[in-house]
Amino acid sequence: MKTPVAAQLARAVARARDNQLPPRLRETMEMLLVDIGGLAVAARGTDYVRAAMDSWESEGNSTAIGHARVLDAAGAAFVNGTAAHGEDFDDTFEGGPVHAGAVIVPALLAAAERRNLGGPDFLFGLAVGVEVTCRASLVAPKRIHKAGFHPTAVLGAMGAAAGVAAALRVDEVTFASAQGIAGSMASGIIEYLAEGTSTKRMHPGWAAQAGLRAVELARAGFEGPRTVWEGTHGFLHAFANTDDGAWDRLLGGFGERWVGQTIAFKPYACGTMIHPYIDCARRLAKQGIEPGEVASITCETAEGIVHRLWEPLDLKRAPPNAYSAKFSIPFCVGYALLYGHVGLEAFTEATVRDPRIASLASKVGYQVDPANPYPDEYTGHVRITMNDGRVLEERQPHLRGGQREPLTRADIEEKFRANCEHGKWDPARIEAWLAFAREAFDGPIDLKAFRG
Repeated sequence: MKTPVAAQLARAVARARDNQLPPRLRETMEMLLVDIGGLAVAARGTDYVRAAMDSWESEGNSTAIGHARVLDAAGAAFVNGTAAHGEDFDDTFEGGPVHAGAVIVPALLAAAERRNLGGPDFLFGLAVGVEVTCRASLVAPKRIHKAGFHPTAVLGAMGAAAGVAAALRVDEVTFASAQGIAGSMASGIIEYLAEGTSTKRMHPGWAAQAGLRAVELARAGFEGPRTVWEGTHGFLHAFANTDDGAWDRLLGGFGERWVGQTIAFKPYACGTMIHPYIDCARRLAKQGIEPGEVASITCETAEGIVHRLWEPLDLKRAPPNAYSAKFSIPFCVGYALLYGHVGLEAFTEATVRDPRIASLASKVGYQVDPANPYPDEYTGHVRITMNDGRVLEERQPHLRGGQREPLTRADIEEKFRANCEHGKWDPARIEAWLAFAREAFDGPIDLKAFRG
């Protein structure tokens, strides 16, 4: 009988512990800790984070970053994950796509506080959780989205369970059982696209607490199916509508080749695949385009992103609210052409009603390019035809912030500071989090200074 995937994964994680983590991976995990911390602070005063806090009854000794009230571990993971992903400004993994940081960092911080984890175990858990989430997104590319599920939500629960289990040093049987339990806790549909509602925001938080709970159940003796990934009624069948998975992409070279060190950090607070289009529009904006002289705007695009970022086209050209605008290429292109940048300030109820942005967005259309390399590369293209017949055009062959053009540590810290200032943290606390991130993997995890 073939060894179940979850059991193979448990064995791979156990072997990986014997190897020293690459310096680049450690540095990436540290930058991830910086980035997620800033994003949680930026969103702490929003209505959706307040709702997440107010709805969680259980209290304990775990920290919701930037909040005075302490929660149980699951509650802290839920609130921090929701906040970190809330503005869609968090990391992504090219080829997935999947947002690992907003799930794994909150889950591991909560586990570390609850179980008094040391820095090395915290680091290993982060690395494993991110690795499993990212690798799993490659097993059946595009199929989870096509089935109507959010990959971050469903894969994140599995990655969180793997990361927490690794950090707690559970045995292989318990690890595999936790995977089986997490498979029944995984959830998250993409119907938020219909009305721009906040359910996507909570997906990483829900996945983080699900993974955490799955491990605690397994440690207490609760059993989950070891065939959770590949079984007849398993994860891939349920969430990807297929039984044909490239399992070597999850298991092959695990612990020797770390794909998690290639995660991309976002320069813009919107859907990842929109970023290359924004870069094109920003370069065109520098040419001094007069919005009233634009006749039409055409973008070549990948078929795989049409249903999320282009259609229904009328709705994408006139998003009903600020959150919907984050998943609209027409809106983001129009905003970038007008203002030359796209920060947190781009997505407000005022901007979605701005007639100048709306006028440009109404002129943006698309053509599907059958040769587009998505999801292996995220590309951008903007072609503007002016009223006088002139044509201005820009292309972006890859994601800025990704493997081919990564953001620097200085870029991440600049983004972090801006996010913390947006969330009204004082300079002393900002610098304290940066100091914590630099030392977190070498000592105990103490988040008390970041409450309130």
